[in-house]
Amino acid sequence: MVTRPSPTARKVRLPNFLAYGSNDVLGAGSMAVISGWVLIFYTQFCGLSAGEAATIFAVARVLDAFASPMIGYISDHFGATALGRRFGRRRFFILAAIPLLPSFGLMWLPGQEFWYYLVTYVLFELVYAMEIIPFETLAAEMSSDYHTKAKFAGWRILFGQASAILAGFLPLWLINALGRDSADTFFYMGLIFAALFMLTAGLLYLFSWERHGPGGVPLPADTRDASASPLEALKALYRNLFSTMRIRAFRLHLGMYLGGYISQDVFNAAFTFFVIFALAGTTAFASELLGTMYIVQFVAVIAAINMALRFSPSRAYQVAAASFAAGAITLVGLWGLGIQAGSAAVWLPIVLAGLGRGALNYIPWATYNYMADVDEIVTGTRREGSFAGVMTFVRKATQAVAVAGVGFVMQAGGFVSGAQVQSHSAILTIALLLGVGTVGMLIFGVTVSLRFRLSPRTHDILMAEIEHLRSGARTPSSAEAGAVVEDLSGWRYDQLWGRNPLVREAQTKGAPTGKPIDAQP
Repeated sequence: MVTRPSPTARKVRLPNFLAYGSNDVLGAGSMAVISGWVLIFYTQFCGLSAGEAATIFAVARVLDAFASPMIGYISDHFGATALGRRFGRRRFFILAAIPLLPSFGLMWLPGQEFWYYLVTYVLFELVYAMEIIPFETLAAEMSSDYHTKAKFAGWRILFGQASAILAGFLPLWLINALGRDSADTFFYMGLIFAALFMLTAGLLYLFSWERHGPGGVPLPADTRDASASPLEALKALYRNLFSTMRIRAFRLHLGMYLGGYISQDVFNAAFTFFVIFALAGTTAFASELLGTMYIVQFVAVIAAINMALRFSPSRAYQVAAASFAAGAITLVGLWGLGIQAGSAAVWLPIVLAGLGRGALNYIPWATYNYMADVDEIVTGTRREGSFAGVMTFVRKATQAVAVAGVGFVMQAGGFVSGAQVQSHSAILTIALLLGVGTVGMLIFGVTVSLRFRLSPRTHDILMAEIEHLRSGARTPSSAEAGAVVEDLSGWRYDQLWGRNPLVREAQTKGAPTGKPIDAQP
């Protein structure tokens, strides 16, 4: 059902879209820099072992996975404070994060010890969460119109992909400017990105607003218990985790999401090592390859949009996974044939991987927009926030495991930090991670996608059936409609629209407590 803006709502203009989208320079840009370069920086320029580097990444991500729901909980209730009334319950955190964003540059200061890098990484992750979680809410705060929110998402994807391109090419430009391949390259890169983060966060604060003004007054339908403690909010997160997992389409969606994204985590973590040690390339050449791959990803997003609309998200996902897998296998195959970095053949797998990765980045977020619709036919309520929180938690926790796992496996395979040449065993381990690790996760995602039947046609049936139930009906409008909604929801038709225990699980202390229209007490 399309929501319509209030006649008194502020009009969203181009500067608002640009300011909102630009903030994904922090969201996607920082993650592209970290996933592509942090392990190579720690092991080749800072003297840390692959295990130590992996430990830093894992500890920071796990702590952030638990801190993020706390930040979300605090921002939900911050409107009751003096600072919240003056600056807004969401926008206060964006403003407060701006002077802390240079912590990203501190992460890349060379010549420090293990504990320095652990503390600075954890610090940036917490600052990142403090800014990015309130940012995630602002599209809904600034507009309730479906098409306007879709434009917000489009501008965000555009800026996110552009920042990933910059993350790929910037080390190359700095190496060429400095005339040497040193750790200073990464420090200057960190400072440049930190400055961009501060700029875009400042623009976001200046050109955004909250639906109920600076005071951040809760929505009328929001009946959360204001006395609930952060511990109760954390408990609610786990209850929501289990309740959302009982929606079949969401379970399948999450499997596709993790298959597509963890495969990229593994690929990114191993890629630079593979180029340097297996293909006998340089850091500058790895930067050039990454930048090119991100450019191809940018183009692939446009193709993915058309594919998802013309066919189905699952079919588009399978084509994208096949392209990414072909790129990873071809890259490892070239090494097996003895081809090195100077060969033009190296660019073919980069293009194939980029085409697949761009679509894999887009498709899960396109299908995510429909998960609350499937949930609504089960519970009779809208729980977008719960699904967003669960996705963030699961994504960060699994990414920590994936990237840390690459570091630990490399160390077990004989990788020696700081060495200019690695043993055959270490190089073989890197190649297997890049090939088998990436393709294995893609196979998992494709296997899940074969059971994912949400498409434009089935979504239309789902929305029509929601209106059918809203009118008081108890039986499906047709046999096909009943089969479709049962497949998407994972519940029998007579259990839909609140006639199931899932409603009581969703109505937890510290979470919204709206009831479905005809739920039994």
